[in-house]
Amino acid sequence: MDKLTEVEKKVSDTLLLVKKRVTFSPKVALVLGSGLGCFADQLRIAEEIPYAELEGFPTSTVAGHAGKFIFGYLDDVPVACMKGRVHYYEGYSMNDVCLPVRVMARMGAKVLFLTNAAGGLNESFQAGDLMMIRDHVSIFVPNPLIGPNPESFGTRFSDMSQVYNLELQEILKNTARELEIPLREGVYTQLTGPSYESPAEIRLLRSLGTDAVGMSTVVEAIAANHAGMKICGISCISNLAAGMSGKPLNHKEVQEAADSAAKKFTALVAGAIKEMGRRDW
Repeated sequence: MDKLTEVEKKVSDTLLLVKKRVTFSPKVALVLGSGLGCFADQLRIAEEIPYAELEGFPTSTVAGHAGKFIFGYLDDVPVACMKGRVHYYEGYSMNDVCLPVRVMARMGAKVLFLTNAAGGLNESFQAGDLMMIRDHVSIFVPNPLIGPNPESFGTRFSDMSQVYNLELQEILKNTARELEIPLREGVYTQLTGPSYESPAEIRLLRSLGTDAVGMSTVVEAIAANHAGMKICGISCISNLAAGMSGKPLNHKEVQEAADSAAKKFTALVAGAIKEMGRRDW
């Protein structure tokens, strides 16, 4: 069996396993990053499926990532929610990292809402800030589209000139204004992890125009863009990046910052998804 067939078959097999558990057609797909799983409590749940119960599906191994699909409703908006993601640094292939996004796209989700915890490179940022992703830099991780291209997934050469949908950005900004939640904007870069960046790497990223850095999100956005989804993203700034504060970095700090931002994060994401649900995508 060639690689093309293997990739398509894994998406198809996973979709069949999900459909055996729940009949659900999401409008919005949501990925909850490190420490941000609290949002899932807002949903009227139709079904929960731990990743470990889906044969062949990658499972989360990181603290702060519960590792399960939650299918439910926010008011009347059907949402497929990943409570925790999997990462390249956990040893998974890029096809496995992007498998959940492709499955949710095949379920019918037109919008992908990505969230993460990230280090801040912009000197005006502080821990607990929320940043809307306007664009990203993808030069340090393998592109998830490398290899045979399944035409059923998307075109061979995917246009990346506007990955983060402008209409969705306006919804996020308008929602933040209505709720009086400060919302930063910026460029996000994904590195492989799991080690944090060195001060020299942070200086390089700042010279490239990066405002926030993390270990996820970009490859998911590339796969979703390839699939024709409309994409938006929010980073919760967990700390200032290496060399900017004089303090060593640790994962506990990431989770604590997410906890401190939980209330405004939940309000912003909920308000935005409700508005997204009113649009005819």
